[in-house]
Amino acid sequence: MKLVGVELRRIAMPLVASFRTSFATMTTREILLVRVETENHEGYGECVTMADPLYSSEYTATAADVLRSYLVPALTALPVLDPWAVAPALAAFKGHRMAKAALETAVLDAWLRAHDMSMGQWLGATAERVPAGVSVGIMDSIPALLDAVDGYLSEGYLRIKLKIEPGWDVEPVRAVRERFGDGVLLQVDANTAYTLADAAQLARLDPYRLLLIEQPLDEEDIRGHAALAQRVRTPICLDESIVSARSAADAIALGACSVVNIKPGRVGGYLEARRIHDVCAAHGVPVWCGGMLETGLGRAANVALAALPGFTLPGDTSASDRYYRTDITEPFVLKDGHLDVPRAPGIGLSPIPGQLADVTQSTEWISR
Repeated sequence: MKLVGVELRRIAMPLVASFRTSFATMTTREILLVRVETENHEGYGECVTMADPLYSSEYTATAADVLRSYLVPALTALPVLDPWAVAPALAAFKGHRMAKAALETAVLDAWLRAHDMSMGQWLGATAERVPAGVSVGIMDSIPALLDAVDGYLSEGYLRIKLKIEPGWDVEPVRAVRERFGDGVLLQVDANTAYTLADAAQLARLDPYRLLLIEQPLDEEDIRGHAALAQRVRTPICLDESIVSARSAADAIALGACSVVNIKPGRVGGYLEARRIHDVCAAHGVPVWCGGMLETGLGRAANVALAALPGFTLPGDTSASDRYYRTDITEPFVLKDGHLDVPRAPGIGLSPIPGQLADVTQSTEWISR
């Protein structure tokens, strides 16, 4: 393939309800979409940065800038382009994994369309549908939380993830267990809100038979997570700390985690996500696919990834209507607690022009 140009598109997607974590509350998801054009095909990638550097050091304005100033020019200089050429071409530029992932995914989408191959086929998916979990934000009250969980279980979600923070941890978990019983697959996500000094408090979650505690400590505190794993019975899962296959291997070797959440945007793209899957599988560590409130474009690629054999836990691959009343693609619909893996070439979906236009804030075209 030969790259003709790249479009950067800023969109704003209103959420069906506000979503609160330990670091922010969102009512609208601002998203940067990357569309590449080659001589015969186009491809899409979704940048999972947020508007502010709260989940990660990356944020949307810097992602657009680094794409415009460095990453796209590096690819347009290549005589021949394929998915494997992207990471080496961008390696000189430190960090910016989310921006790199969006560009690599767009190239991959175009390449797969050119070869009439679905992303699931290319990745090595072994399932035609994947079990869906749902992430439940921090609520104003326990009754509001229980109503929300009841609604998601009624819809058929197979796993519930509760966002937690100091002051909102044991009580909501206890309330959900008492209301819905031990049969519900339940886990919690702290988004780095605790320190090792909170080990005793986190150990109070042990009686509730959680699948895991996700990223309780700072992303750089691998030794702290290893120490915490010795002081709690609930499995420790790492999210923000895992940025590559190498970091996953190190964390596993140090005993810092026994489960890994793979977010392709966080690790630099789907090629690296597949490498992390393989590293974890080699060590017997289960993985699951995290979510970043993606549109149907990002969700389609994530669902294909989650169909790999090492993804043995339900991920944050919720249906489109969990977050958006109207998606920019054909919506993902929950069926018996599962989402179908797209079978069409590429990531399997394209934006619906009118729906994309309705949420577009700006576009920018970058060419040679």
